[in-house]
Amino acid sequence: MSAAVETLKRRRDFLRVAAAKNSRAVRGLVLQASPNTDCSQDIRVGYTASRKVGNAVARNRARRRLRAAVGEVMPLHAARGYDYVVIARAATVARPFNALRDDLEYALKRLEVWRDE
Repeated sequence: MSAAVETLKRRRDFLRVAAAKNSRAVRGLVLQASPNTDCSQDIRVGYTASRKVGNAVARNRARRRLRAAVGEVMPLHAARGYDYVVIARAATVARPFNALRDDLEYALKRLEVWRDE
């Protein structure tokens, strides 16, 4: 059974996930993970892209590509009860989508939050 993916919207949630210091950087993205503070079994994901990624068009494209990759991978394979922040890198925009999806899978496995369905 796949879990629904909710979106993190509050700054304090982003800061809490970053403060957990549980992250993995790969070529196409950076993934941070932290257990939920509430007892829900939801998968919550936040997306961010700094100006290092490029202009507004490039940042928006990077976030869209990350949302698409998360939509394919995380409902089936991300551990429930965690909050995740996916950070775009400069290579996110030009990286092939299959490689971006593989980067996300690799980061989930390295953070030990991979779940086999």
